[in-house]
Formats: sequence, structure tokens, C-alpha cells
Amino acid sequence: MLFSIGKKNTALIWYGLLYFFLAPLTLFAQSTDLPKDATELLNRISTFIINPIIYLLFAAAFVIFVWGLVQFVAHLDNEEARSTGGKHMIWGIIGMVIMVSVNGIIYIIQNTILQLGS
Repeated sequence: MLFSIGKKNTALIWYGLLYFFLAPLTLFAQSTDLPKDATELLNRISTFIINPIIYLLFAAAFVIFVWGLVQFVAHLDNEEARSTGGKHMIWGIIGMVIMVSVNGIIYIIQNTILQLGS
């Protein structure tokens, strides 16, 4: 084989990818400006932790929806594959609706806390 990857090389590849994606976090870790109050802390948690997770899950739900659409269209003659594609589309839509709802609930909570704090 031209490219033979052993267990040791596989581990090195995984560590390299892990470093590649986590190295930029060290830049953010060196920040010296600490939040001054609880509302600023909650805003930062929402901005840097919760929102990226929501966007990632929304993207995953969208990929599941598109995958179900592809399965549905590609297997128009097979009833079982169409059914599976339809289920994927439905679960993708449900996931996207949940993520939009969570984003709205977080927005309402943030605005309530900001109004109580001022």
C-alpha cells in the first residue's frame, strides 16, 4: 500500500487535529479583562459557549434533513428507503425547531436578567 497508517500514526494524526482545533483557544485564555458583573458574565457564557453549541446542533439537524432529502429523492422506487429518508427529514426539522426555540428562550432569559439588573 502506498499510504499505510499504523496505530501510532493514527494517534499522532488525532493529536494533531486536536491541537489544530484547540490551539486558538489559548489566545482567548490570555485575556485579562474579567467580567465586571453577573450580567456581563452571563452574556459572555452565552456568546462564547451556548451560542456556538446551538449553531453546531442546528447545523447537524440541517445535515440530517438534507441527508433525508437525498435518500428520499435517490430512492423513489424503494418504499423502505423513502420511509427512512422521510423520517430523517422529519427529525431534522424537529431538531431545527428545537434549536430555534432554545435560542429564543435564551434570548428571553437574557433580556429578563438585563431588565432586573438595571
